[in-house]
Amino acid sequence: MPDFDVVVIGAGAAGLSVAAISAGLGLKVALIERGRMGGDCLNYGCVPSKALLAAGHAAAEARAAHRFGIRLPAPEIDWAGVRAHVHGAIARIAPVDSVERFTSLGVEVIQAAACFTAPDRIEAGGRSLSFRRAVVAAGSSAIVPNLPGLDGVPWLTNETLFELEEPPGHLIILGGGPIGLEMAQAHARLGCLVTVLEAAPSVAVREDPELVAGLRAALLADGVEFREGVKVTALEQLEPNSRAATAGVVAVLEDGSRVAGTHLLLAVGRAPRLSSLDLVAGGVEAGPRGIVTRADLRSVSNRRVWAVGDIADPQGIGPRAFTHVASQHAGILVRSMLFRLPFIRVSYAALPRVTYTDPELVQVGLTEAEAREQGHAGVTIQHASLADNDRAIAEARADGAEAGMVKLVIGKDGKLLGAGVLAPRAGEMAGMFGLMIGRKLPLSALAGMVLPYPTLAEAAKRAAGAYYAPKLLSSFTKRVIGLLKHLP
Repeated sequence: MPDFDVVVIGAGAAGLSVAAISAGLGLKVALIERGRMGGDCLNYGCVPSKALLAAGHAAAEARAAHRFGIRLPAPEIDWAGVRAHVHGAIARIAPVDSVERFTSLGVEVIQAAACFTAPDRIEAGGRSLSFRRAVVAAGSSAIVPNLPGLDGVPWLTNETLFELEEPPGHLIILGGGPIGLEMAQAHARLGCLVTVLEAAPSVAVREDPELVAGLRAALLADGVEFREGVKVTALEQLEPNSRAATAGVVAVLEDGSRVAGTHLLLAVGRAPRLSSLDLVAGGVEAGPRGIVTRADLRSVSNRRVWAVGDIADPQGIGPRAFTHVASQHAGILVRSMLFRLPFIRVSYAALPRVTYTDPELVQVGLTEAEAREQGHAGVTIQHASLADNDRAIAEARADGAEAGMVKLVIGKDGKLLGAGVLAPRAGEMAGMFGLMIGRKLPLSALAGMVLPYPTLAEAAKRAAGAYYAPKLLSSFTKRVIGLLKHLP
């Protein structure tokens, strides 16, 4: 008889969910984690980054209070206090993910590295564990690019950034994706010089260019400097006798220009943590993007093994490095692996992604470019600017390009294919769009929704209503109304 019904490798968002549900259903579960409980999200990602952003937002609000007729002195940044806030947020959430809590749920927690030794056996902490089912939820880590000189300069990733005891004087960020942009704004608002170097023609290259333009304007206003379409060819350590004596690293660009800073943050992407697992011994097929699975997250080569979260690479779909995807995967896996329900499949049709800057950039479903590339016929685009949204006006947020907008991508059948939003707290709207796309609701459901006034979400309703306006105001409708007016 196997030692465990379910062995989970990785105590991040996905692994914790699978372990808790499996134990709650009466199965014997082992949870293996070599690092901190809670994984990247709690310790190095979602929680500390949003806590740091909140501090930056507070500083920005203090500087902008004059727009309400309130005069405040320039905020004084107490870095030790900022760090205490960030680590305090982690500490408050940590008990939910702790060894003690999961032990109380009946899970055996093993704090050690894990590797396969056979298709049905895992070694961890000097023990050899046999299993009926194994779930690999080992996550991903920041990519460290192969750049000349990198080994001779100090550099940071999201795993070390939040440990800085002093604020960076000039933070160079390699990569203009969500992590790079969020950390750029947070540090700029906390008084640091920030330069973002992006090899692609634009930062946030996956997102809708119309929305990115407004986001770029907002970050420029915060003092972030962008160098887009540039390739870093080498990194150098500044000599002590340099005129920029406070700087510690120089990025040498392909055009020969040089950018000097005190700190370097690597934010060029994520890679699955595969190397220590000995997947070959477990008969688990993997590639550069992660463990290859079917659409139900079961390994294509070992029927005893499933993969969830950043490390899963479902065939024909690909990986997604989001905490909410890890939670989605956990739900799929429980139905597929434990309840043996057929036809359970991963779908990202209604997947939201959010860049948590201010304003936030949200995309749910397809962008306009993606919809057209995928051959959707009769695509219609509807916009609604926040420049004339009553809530945005009342909060003095409607006076520039960064005020934001809602952009709807609509199929020929009147169904929502995608929605993009640039707005303060735009992530709070994502669920509304996700529900519509996931349930394939007609756009009329959004157009007819009764929303509280005033809210930023009214812009979404306005965009949906604009889709129907030509029909409502058509000559045919006017003739009908002309006839109906004669009725008593």
